[in-house]
Amino acid sequence: MARVELRNPANETGEWFVDTRCIDCGTCREIAPELFGEEDGLSVVRRQPDSHEDVGAWLAAQACPTTSIGTVSRRSRPGRLYPREIEAGSGVFDLGYCSPDSFGASAWVVVRPEGNVLVDSPRFTEALAGPIAELGGLRHVVFTHRDDVADGRRWAERFGARSWIHLHDRPAARWASDLLGDEQELQPGFLAIPVPGHTKGSVVFLLDGRWLFTGDSLAWSHERQDLTAFRGACWYSWSEQSDSLARLAERHRFAAVLPGHGGRHIGEPGDLHDRLVRLVARMRS
Repeated sequence: MARVELRNPANETGEWFVDTRCIDCGTCREIAPELFGEEDGLSVVRRQPDSHEDVGAWLAAQACPTTSIGTVSRRSRPGRLYPREIEAGSGVFDLGYCSPDSFGASAWVVVRPEGNVLVDSPRFTEALAGPIAELGGLRHVVFTHRDDVADGRRWAERFGARSWIHLHDRPAARWASDLLGDEQELQPGFLAIPVPGHTKGSVVFLLDGRWLFTGDSLAWSHERQDLTAFRGACWYSWSEQSDSLARLAERHRFAAVLPGHGGRHIGEPGDLHDRLVRLVARMRS
């Protein structure tokens, strides 16, 4: 629960606030960029939500890994918020409940006839495990890279799921049942694509040629309104990340970017392909 006594004075005056336990993961700023901003390395409420925007504030509050977002009057949450389907009928759900162990990275679940897939790990909580069970449980738990393993083992054990990580990032999940190497289809329409760079074992997952789960290898910038990559958070090789994203552009198309950190975006395959090509050119320059 957010602590009123730790309310950051940089918050916009009003009901909603972020407290100073914030770790500046940026999750709230990506979920509701119209409401939250950054001040001196911490997230704050930039604008108090109107009544129709309240849901964005609640979604950010439920996702916050340090539970630092709340209301002065301690209002009750308006029912279940997560899992939240990204697009009606897509079977792709944002899970909220981000973990401090992954620095607040977003995690996703994909509902599939062949078995549901968890992409990266949210906090383990029965408040989320129950709804996931209602969706059909989990067949696979997959990791985009070593940083976002978090409570992945607990999720895999809870549902008896197979767990996958790239062999180069295996030290983060030595308990994983399966290792990824080259490009591989884990289920019909669900493809694992290695993109070394952010870490040596970074992977993106492409669902039905549309939904691209990118971990920390690729994201959308709300500020620039364009694709971006994180030069200041590249733990292995910027040049290899540039090359791997170039290969991604050559071989695949996608219409949505769903990252661990950074903005999520749904667009058009042709436009996103062109933006990715231009991003690679900027990275290489």
